[in-house]
Amino acid sequence: MSQAAHILGVSGPHYARVVGVVSAAHFVSHYYIILLAPLLPFVRAEYGVSYTEIGLAFAAFNIVSAVLQTPTGFLVDRFGARKMLVAGLLIGAAAFVTVGLVDSFWVLVGMFALAGVGNTAYHPADYSLLSQHVPSDRIGQAFSVHTFAGMLGSAVAPASLLIMQSQWGWRGAFIGAGALGVVVMAGLLAIRESSAARTTSAPIRKADNNVGWRLLLSAPIVLNLVFFVLLAMISGGLYNYSVVALGALYGTPVPAANAALSGNLLLSAIGVLMGGLLVSRTTRHGTVATMGLGMMTLFTAAIAQIDLGTAALIAAMSLIGFFSGIIMPSRDMIVREVTPQVRSVRYSASSQLVSILAASSHR
Repeated sequence: MSQAAHILGVSGPHYARVVGVVSAAHFVSHYYIILLAPLLPFVRAEYGVSYTEIGLAFAAFNIVSAVLQTPTGFLVDRFGARKMLVAGLLIGAAAFVTVGLVDSFWVLVGMFALAGVGNTAYHPADYSLLSQHVPSDRIGQAFSVHTFAGMLGSAVAPASLLIMQSQWGWRGAFIGAGALGVVVMAGLLAIRESSAARTTSAPIRKADNNVGWRLLLSAPIVLNLVFFVLLAMISGGLYNYSVVALGALYGTPVPAANAALSGNLLLSAIGVLMGGLLVSRTTRHGTVATMGLGMMTLFTAAIAQIDLGTAALIAAMSLIGFFSGIIMPSRDMIVREVTPQVRSVRYSASSQLVSILAASSHR
């Protein structure tokens, strides 16, 4: 929290506003990733579809995101990060408002595919804006605030969506989520890129595109890609299916399962802050990431094999979230360490790198 206060409260007005609005956009992106999971029982009941059929919405979102993620990195460099981030927020908001207004299961699946298009803009555009406008001595803090905001979006999504569902139904919850994206988009439009002093210490230099591609396809980056995939498989499975899976396995009530999911997401945010402190005290980032992934696997396996009861279930899910959060800053440092050339080639290589790695994990 002190990092967030330092960036947003004490720092100069120009880039503090950029950090604030970009972090808000990251909050929205994680909120949207979680959107369907807490509302899944209500959506499935209304349309009378199977879990396999409702899974088409998840598949559409994730496949579209994965396929278009890397091309979006090129578009960010060509058209500008701010424009692409505005487009991503607008597309996501429009898609989810449409789901709330149109009574059709196949429209829902199509709109989740469209939301997947919007989802591709966040990571390359976010990191591009932060790298352009935040001084190098504050960039680590800015990344920490940005990551924390995303985790916070995941943490508050289940409870807030269920509150909206209780008041206006699941369709109202989708419309409310869309409205959130519009509000953040308005905040982004209110900040002109020209008003924020660019703080990049060295001029951006042109370089051969082949240099960037060799970097992106190098062994260290591919290894990181595999790591991102493993992390996404555990986290994404819990985010999207834990509520219904716990009900099917052990008859866990929806409120209890959502409480466990909320604990997981809240502790993820806290874990990010703790991980940020940890990376400043050790250089063994690979060890931290490996141990964190191992602990996540251990507790996930326990939940899959044992009916823990409500209290122990919430504790186990929360610990999974905590260790997943601990991993995040170490993961970012690993990527930074294996890509020293990014600082010496044109920025598009960095945007493309973020896009390729983001294709394996929406986090």
